[in-house]
Amino acid sequence: MSRNLVPCFFASTILAGPALAEVPQVAVDIAPVHSLVARVMDGVGAPALIVAPGASPHEYSLRPSEAAAMQDADLVFWIGPDLTPWLEDALGTLSGEAQVVGLMEADGTVALPIRENALFEAHDHGGHGDDGHDDHAGHDEHADDHDDHAHSDHDDDEHADHDHADHDHADHEGHETHEEDHAGHGHDHGHQDPHAWLSPDNAETWLNAIAAALSSADPDNAGAYFANAAEGREEIASLRAEIDGILEPARDGNFIVFHDAYQYFESAFDFPASGAISVSDASDPSPARVAEIQERVSAQGVTCVMSEPQFDPGIVAAVTDGADVKTGVMDPMGSDLEPGAGLYPQLLRNLATALAECL
Repeated sequence: MSRNLVPCFFASTILAGPALAEVPQVAVDIAPVHSLVARVMDGVGAPALIVAPGASPHEYSLRPSEAAAMQDADLVFWIGPDLTPWLEDALGTLSGEAQVVGLMEADGTVALPIRENALFEAHDHGGHGDDGHDDHAGHDEHADDHDDHAHSDHDDDEHADHDHADHDHADHEGHETHEEDHAGHGHDHGHQDPHAWLSPDNAETWLNAIAAALSSADPDNAGAYFANAAEGREEIASLRAEIDGILEPARDGNFIVFHDAYQYFESAFDFPASGAISVSDASDPSPARVAEIQERVSAQGVTCVMSEPQFDPGIVAAVTDGADVKTGVMDPMGSDLEPGAGLYPQLLRNLATALAECL
């Protein structure tokens, strides 16, 4: 190497090397959360996506490139084991040296209990009118919790929300048992609904949690992370009003969803479903559950049944056979959207539009 080039070479290494080295390698479980992380990392770096777009997160086999991203990661963001139980072992094996952030455990996250029943009882009283909303078991109570406790202490939020678990207002002893399970980082899976990214309040909370974790790993870019998170929260706040406007003309409609993935969205926008063909983990429904849904469709004036691109449309066809209802497609994962910072707001917008067009 020329002696004249040596100072320039080392100067460029000093200037460029640390900036590259300090940006952490980040992996994220699903596309909606990846979108929030990408929003916070905008202009600094780009996260890797673990679960491919269009795939169900409930069951998944890692591709070699996705396993490599987890292995290379300094920081991993995921919802938690209630959504992707298969990922828990992979994190220990592939990402043992990484900092792992479970967003369901983040301070301020509002967690709703899983609904086991096929039918959601607000609709026993007829439609989506005021009386139906007042009598809706769990929905309005959780919506009130959701509004009153947004961005507040996580423990207070969680205690308030879990008081409504199991649809029968379980006693305090049961609530304490659930808290112990939750404190065990969710290893006793199945207590809380993991589709929490469909709550705009949770998304705003997570933007801050993501910025904090990134700033801890990369202090030099902390200002950029928190500025991006603040802008992302403002975007979500504007999106709320837009979605309310989309849904307003359809508020008297009565609809069934494919699997019970939407109660956070329902609660946030006061737009409850009448029932779900499958439970939260999207397992195949029993014949008895399908029969319940068929009876609800005919007896309660259901006008819309929503399918999902990740699952068998034949089940929806069986439910709607002979019924005068419309069908539509709701996608809680944004599988047809380009991964990146813009996916999350477009995902919520698409859910509202799909419902409004079907009802």
